[in-house]
Amino acid sequence: MSGFRSLSTVDEALKRLLEAIKDHKLSVEEVSLENSVDRICGEDLLAPVDIPPFNRSAVDGYAVRYIDVLSASPSNPIELKIVGVSEADYDLGTLPKVNPGEAVEIYTGAPIPFGADSVIMAEFCKRDGDKLWVSKPVAYMQNISVKGEDFKTGDLVVAKGVKLKPWHVGALASLGIVSVTVYRKPVVLIASTGLELKQLGSEDHSGKIYDSTRPMLKALLKNINCTVLDFGILPDEPTYTMKTISKHLESVDLVIITGGTSLGLRDATPEALNMLEGSKLIFHGVRMRPGKPTGAYLVKDRIIFMLSGFPVAAFIGFKVFVEPAIYALTGSKPDPQPTVKAYVTRRLAKPTGVKAYIRVRVYRSQNRFYAEPLRLTGSGILSTLTRGNGILVLEEEVEGLEEGEEVEVLLTQPFEEVE
Repeated sequence: MSGFRSLSTVDEALKRLLEAIKDHKLSVEEVSLENSVDRICGEDLLAPVDIPPFNRSAVDGYAVRYIDVLSASPSNPIELKIVGVSEADYDLGTLPKVNPGEAVEIYTGAPIPFGADSVIMAEFCKRDGDKLWVSKPVAYMQNISVKGEDFKTGDLVVAKGVKLKPWHVGALASLGIVSVTVYRKPVVLIASTGLELKQLGSEDHSGKIYDSTRPMLKALLKNINCTVLDFGILPDEPTYTMKTISKHLESVDLVIITGGTSLGLRDATPEALNMLEGSKLIFHGVRMRPGKPTGAYLVKDRIIFMLSGFPVAAFIGFKVFVEPAIYALTGSKPDPQPTVKAYVTRRLAKPTGVKAYIRVRVYRSQNRFYAEPLRLTGSGILSTLTRGNGILVLEEEVEGLEEGEEVEVLLTQPFEEVE
């Protein structure tokens, strides 16, 4: 067993990773608008028409010429003649025309009649048959939603690389768009290594432990719309691992191998990846805690990640390296993560030169937020993720924190309220 010859900083490793895949992008496919939510837009989507397609009323009331009611007031109501009605489903060609001294009854969303240039709300009017008394003036184009006010023909509606959300679907539906081009879902091969592991459901009653890291990573991948090929638990045998990856590499976009990533006698993953034809090391060994043995190779334009077998270290490695790589394949970005300013509840110390990801419990008490550190070490303690609801990131140059120091925490779950 020997130590790492050199360690990269998180920023150095991430920069090399993204540089290695900068020219590689996923192909695109067409899906129905209803099935496009959370998919990555594969092209700039432009408005094919104006929305609204015509000037329309923003309120219920009466379409008038603003100049006719300039002097209207409660003590001096202006009398107009009602010459027709405009409703939301009316044919533009059959709309009545508003001449001087006339008005048209109109409803929200209905087209503005010819000659009218404003809409007076119904509550400022009094009606008797076809006679209307207006007691308040209106400005030119008041209460009118103008043609193209929402989208003009040719406007950019959704940019390439944007993750489609429900409001995008609504906007595209308003334009009559029924299908969109999106990047296909990344295909990720995942496998675990380790003689100490057993599958969920196994009846093995020896000293083996259930493989919890791989199911967690599969859930993380599915949460960002990846297709997962699960190859289970591989034996700690470099040639077998190499052949397994080599056989399926052309049909996937990424590979994740958990366990066996350090430098112990049974840590066979680096040896297996070095055996792959044309393999190129991007980084192996990062100045981070947890997740120091995290690594990545480039093989035939595919990234192969080596993540720790310990679940918390694998989780951090995934969020710091795997997720950015997946989004880079579509030129997109992950959803923003909420943060909160909080006061640390106890003193923290860490070695300089190492970036630390500390699991914390965030709670609010008497209108102040607090961050209770759960563990700085212990990359296999999953309860720090289930009990915690935030990640506190300490940069390399930071030696530690004093109790009561204010920090920024990334929230992974809602914060707690404590009386």
